[in-house]
Amino acid sequence: MRSLIQPLACLGLLIACGGGGEAATSCGPSKARVAEVIDGDTLVLEGGERVRYVLVDTPESTAGRHECFGPEALAFNRSLVEGREVTLVDAEACEDRFGRRLAYVSVDGHDVSALLIERGFACVLHVPPAGTSRQAELRALESQARRARRGLWGACSPVPCR
Repeated sequence: MRSLIQPLACLGLLIACGGGGEAATSCGPSKARVAEVIDGDTLVLEGGERVRYVLVDTPESTAGRHECFGPEALAFNRSLVEGREVTLVDAEACEDRFGRRLAYVSVDGHDVSALLIERGFACVLHVPPAGTSRQAELRALESQARRARRGLWGACSPVPCR
């Protein structure tokens, strides 16, 4: 009897936690539509939640502040995600110190963080604990972009990375 009760209890928990409909993670929904792109590394979901890409730092292009390659990073990010449904995978921490959700974001199966870094629109920024699991992978993409002088690596001196 116990072997039947345990799976039924787990099924009940799964349904109660949203497993029967739209999947949710511990930090928020796993799929959402992007309402607005704030800059090269931050977006706003429908409903108002702000999301910051994990391990990514793009030059600023907000509030009258325009660093070298900031407008290009903003335009590229906007072309990738604005108005589109994205998939969000949470990092090791749910929020940054500004209250923005931290997530890896993908659109049509393409990892936005990886695209921004490998095409030279962004640098890797690791703020522990978020991003620890993918840091080496994205640093390798940054090294390739730097060697090829892609994007900000060829356009900016000094490179506007923290």
